[in-house]
Amino acid sequence: MYGLLALGFYITYAVSSTVNFAQGSTMMLGAVTAFTLGVGWNWPWPLAIAGALAVCAAWGVIVERIGVRPFARRGSDLWLMATVALGLVLENVVLFTFGKDPRGMPAFRLMEEAFTVGELRISWLQILIPAIGLAIAVALHLVTRGTRLGKSMLAIVQNPDAARLMGINVRGAIVAAYAISGLFAGVAGLLIAPLFTVSSTMGTLFGIKAFAVAILGGITNPWGVVVAGLLYGTAEALVTAGFGSTYTQIVTFSLVIVALAFRPHGLFGRAEVKKV
Repeated sequence: MYGLLALGFYITYAVSSTVNFAQGSTMMLGAVTAFTLGVGWNWPWPLAIAGALAVCAAWGVIVERIGVRPFARRGSDLWLMATVALGLVLENVVLFTFGKDPRGMPAFRLMEEAFTVGELRISWLQILIPAIGLAIAVALHLVTRGTRLGKSMLAIVQNPDAARLMGINVRGAIVAAYAISGLFAGVAGLLIAPLFTVSSTMGTLFGIKAFAVAILGGITNPWGVVVAGLLYGTAEALVTAGFGSTYTQIVTFSLVIVALAFRPHGLFGRAEVKKV
């Protein structure tokens, strides 16, 4: 899930050199919307999931239009605070409409059915989560290399002005990147909700960790971001199992700081080369 959320940071940064710091809140929005549609309104789960993903993609577009575009157009970095503020606004709107009490997703077969490896009990959902994350990473790779939209995004990454002169809709590609980023966060929220409780604050810490993962992997390298997510999640699980949850955040974030001290551009990133 960290890698999947971090891919959202990667795709917006790669296309527009900006990131959506409301990514964690968008993950929460996907989980809350799916719960509301599927449990509260009794929609069929396929429709509830599709509706939740559509809402997350639409929220990504809104964040770009309100929180990023007005500032990026003027060359200002205030989009950073604007996206943080939009995330806080979303959390408070959900708090007042959904309520403050955490709620659990109904049990289903993927959670209940499990197999045992040694002393570990692993549910099929826990296998499905990394499988879907890696599949999305592969799909993103194929889209960026084999479709018109993907190639347009790559052209914008290299030189936005030249891409615009070649007739590429730069603004449309940036909007699409934010919609895809919101979609990734929605998928993460849907997959993680059955393992945790659904609440208005569930995405805050996930968003912070995912940004740390994006930096650790090298935010310009999608495969590095995914691998860093797997490494971070594994380290977190090992620290929790070995020392207890009290030390989890202390140790894992300390490891991130140490890694970046030796690799300032991330484990798999490269220093940007600028021609003079």
